[in-house]
Amino acid sequence: MSDVATSPARHEVSDNDLFRRFLHGEQEAFAALVRRYQRELFGYLARFTGDRAMADDVFQDTFLQVYQSAKLFDPARPFRPWLYTVASNKARDAMRKVGRHPTAPLDATVPGSNGREGTYVELMPANIPTPDEASMNLETRQAVQSMVRELPETLREVLILSYFQELPHKDISEALSIPVGTVKSRLHNAVRMFAEKWKAHAARQTHHDPPADASEGHE
Repeated sequence: MSDVATSPARHEVSDNDLFRRFLHGEQEAFAALVRRYQRELFGYLARFTGDRAMADDVFQDTFLQVYQSAKLFDPARPFRPWLYTVASNKARDAMRKVGRHPTAPLDATVPGSNGREGTYVELMPANIPTPDEASMNLETRQAVQSMVRELPETLREVLILSYFQELPHKDISEALSIPVGTVKSRLHNAVRMFAEKWKAHAARQTHHDPPADASEGHE
């Protein structure tokens, strides 16, 4: 799949305007929506499924469903959360058919336990790797992805929608049909659970690190 679309926020014509045009018979308007979300939605699906080929299939299935269900969509509601609702459902269905679980690294702003929002780096203890640090080391990156994969599905999907897709809490709420408060609590719980897993991993690594060569410094 080629990455040719830009963020929908950069377009003067809104998603809903394009969708209304499509509902009035303008097929090119639907094609424009597909192009607009090609990079963004495919990126989400690739992270969520951990499989680019599956993500490509789900992307096509998503827009086929949107096309077929167009008349059921309320154009007074934002298009983007509805699109992610369809995509998330299609991705979950596809993964369950093959017994696969989604994966994703972590990076973004999340709510703290006191209601204050902060970055991942600010909320995590100093000995937990930032996403940049994780990406510098293959073993660490794989460990991070494994830990995220172990999180409950409800926490994984909220993380990806918030961190990578940068959906506002309200849009995630609509996409997943859960209250905004639940979105925030799931993000907080996901980060907390990841922190606990990373601490345990770091402790195991420290325990298994071989001692320094005792012969060093001796001739």
